[in-house]
Amino acid sequence: MLSDIEIANAAELHPITQVAQDELGIDPVHLVPYGHHKAKVDLGYLQSLEDRPLGKLILMTAMSPTPAGEGKTTTTVGLSDALRGLGLRTMACLREPSMGPVFGMKGGAAGGGWSQVVPMTDINLHFTGDFAAIAAANNLLAALIDNHIHHGNELGIDVRSVDWKRVLDLNDRALRDVVVGLGGAANGYPREDGFDIVVASELMAIFCLTESWADLKRRIGDIVIGHTRDKRPVTARELDAHGAMAVLLRDALAPNLVQTLEHTPAFVHGGPFANIAHGCSSVVATRSALRLADYVVTEAGFGADLGAEKFVDIKCRKSGLRPDAAVVVATVRALKFHGGVEVPDLATENLGAVERGMENLARHLRNVREVYGIPCVVALNRFPSDTDAEVARVVELVDALGVHAFPATHFADGGTGATELAKGVLDVLDDAGPSAFSFTYADELPLKEKAETLAHRLYGATSVSWDGKAKRRLDRLEAEGYGGLPVCVAKTQYSFSTDPTLRGAPTGHDLHVREVRLSAGAGFVVLVCGDVMTMPGLPATPAAARIDLLDDGTIVGLS
Repeated sequence: MLSDIEIANAAELHPITQVAQDELGIDPVHLVPYGHHKAKVDLGYLQSLEDRPLGKLILMTAMSPTPAGEGKTTTTVGLSDALRGLGLRTMACLREPSMGPVFGMKGGAAGGGWSQVVPMTDINLHFTGDFAAIAAANNLLAALIDNHIHHGNELGIDVRSVDWKRVLDLNDRALRDVVVGLGGAANGYPREDGFDIVVASELMAIFCLTESWADLKRRIGDIVIGHTRDKRPVTARELDAHGAMAVLLRDALAPNLVQTLEHTPAFVHGGPFANIAHGCSSVVATRSALRLADYVVTEAGFGADLGAEKFVDIKCRKSGLRPDAAVVVATVRALKFHGGVEVPDLATENLGAVERGMENLARHLRNVREVYGIPCVVALNRFPSDTDAEVARVVELVDALGVHAFPATHFADGGTGATELAKGVLDVLDDAGPSAFSFTYADELPLKEKAETLAHRLYGATSVSWDGKAKRRLDRLEAEGYGGLPVCVAKTQYSFSTDPTLRGAPTGHDLHVREVRLSAGAGFVVLVCGDVMTMPGLPATPAAARIDLLDDGTIVGLS
């Protein structure tokens, strides 16, 4: 089979103006084209659609993944193509990839095989410049902080408390911890600082939760950059930074329109970390898609204990959006992995491991159906190494849980490989009674109880423990008036616990919180459990080593 980039390079794309008009009814005058195959849709036009009814929202989530991932993006694209193939007006909503993973370990993030969004190379690289705009706005605030301190520090900022970092959209471990202001008094006040990757910036989370320029500026103004010497929070608004930062993000806030290989329209917009943020594409894109299409398929990062939970408890809570159905992606290899099989042996048939690993998928299905109240199906993303016996056993085991599983071959067959999955989703939507949608915890609970509720209801943990510094920070945030915010748990994606080696569905474990961070502008409190890398490093053999530019201008090696 051809590689992802070979398929993408050979694709015959329609002009994006044609896709917009034929599929969504958007006249070219409402587009801001970036070349022939990608465009931003004018925010003023999208706001004029406010009276339109919303379509059906389908959330793509997954069981706890293996290190290789289980194909949520590919399945999102395949399902979207399948629904369109059934004659339904459909859109996909995806996150923009970060160039850090593209050149690092993971590679690209535009789907795969015959279920991709295109132009794949553009999407995975500079795209429409959204991430560059977010980096510029983030770093402008960093520069204004140091400039304020240099010119007398009228606000009395305690330089030891400044936790607003600079950002870069590449993996560079050497920049995790740095010292700025060296070289004499003219260069500022020396202090410890560091860099995060762009997708880890609070500004990225703000960007994906806001719905207007006014809301964007308000949220930016609420960012807490540190504290004064008498422990008072200092905001970006007090530094007069929010207006200029909003200016840098003005054009970026309009969602980016592209297409799949089968010409299904897709918004690819925003890309917050799925750990220290909510891991979903922008609210602007999702709500706009729901006004433009009858069916919208969107995804949330990692498994349903992280991505779907944050979609529900942060994105839905903040925006009022409600998913009508969910698709939980599972693979035979992930089931075997959670059944105790090591990665090198996952291609070998093992029905016993499939059965043992089902406890992981079963808990995710319980959480989606009973905790979030979302009706769902299972998409069994089929790999060539999966045997017929393994696939049949998964379908049987899932059916026994009261959920239908649909083997899908969209990676190899495009939308036709997900047709039965699409019909299954439509059946769930048709059969759904009154909405039972619910949040995992109530707004009025204290932050500590919100964490305990998540741990007990979703993770199977019996206790939550806190580092002393984390507990003091939590108490301080409650005292400062931030107790009503939702919590965003940052933990490993490979387990329900904080230990990535605890596979399956562990119970009786402790959720240990080692750090508490405030994202006041985004509107949530981050609970860091374990090590969270906000500036990844490159592996021994980075993906960049295989990416090249041919003499005719063709990009190769990107996948």
